[in-house]
Amino acid sequence: MDAGFGLFVEIGRGSRLVHARIGDYSYCDRYCDVANASVGKFANIASFVRIGATDHPLGTASLHHFLYRSADYWDDTPPDAEWFERRRARRATIGHDTWIGHNAQIKPEITVGHGAVVASGAVVAKDVAPYTIVGGIPAAPIRRRQPEGFAERLVALGWWDWEHARLRAALQDFRKMPAEAFLDRYEPGN
Repeated sequence: MDAGFGLFVEIGRGSRLVHARIGDYSYCDRYCDVANASVGKFANIASFVRIGATDHPLGTASLHHFLYRSADYWDDTPPDAEWFERRRARRATIGHDTWIGHNAQIKPEITVGHGAVVASGAVVAKDVAPYTIVGGIPAAPIRRRQPEGFAERLVALGWWDWEHARLRAALQDFRKMPAEAFLDRYEPGN
C-alpha cells in the first residue's frame, strides 16, 4: 500500500510495507513491518523488524481503533481521515548503509543515521547518530562503529550515491580495505 522501491531491492516473505520508500540495494528479511518510513540505500533490515510502528491515541477516553477505524464498526461513520494523516506524517527515517537487527523496533519520527547499527531486539525511541551502534530497551549507544572523523568522511564521500558500474569497479576495495584505507583511496583529491 503506497510503497516505492529503488533498484535491486529485496523484500522478504510476509513483510508489510505501508506508506514506505525503500532505497536502492536495500532489503528487509522475512516478516518485517515498515510503515510511514523512508529507508535509505544499502539498508540491511533483519527479520521481524518494525519501523515506524503505528500507535494509538493516548489522550482520548479510549485507546481502541474504533475511534479512527469507525467504518469497521458502523455503516454510517467514515474512518477518521485526520488521524491517519497525522500518523502518516510521523515518518521514521533510516539512513544509508545501516543495519537493523532481528526483532528491533524503530518508533515513529526517529532518524537512524547513516552507517548506524541497531542491535537485535532494541527499541529505538531516540535518534541514532551516524555510525553509532545502539542496543537495549530503550536503545542506548554501545559504541561508535567508526571513529567520528572517519564517520564524517564516509558521510561526505557518500559512496551510496555512486553509479552501479562504479560500485562494481570498487567492489574488491569494499571487500578488502579497512574504512581508513578506502577513504584514502576514494575521497576527492586523493
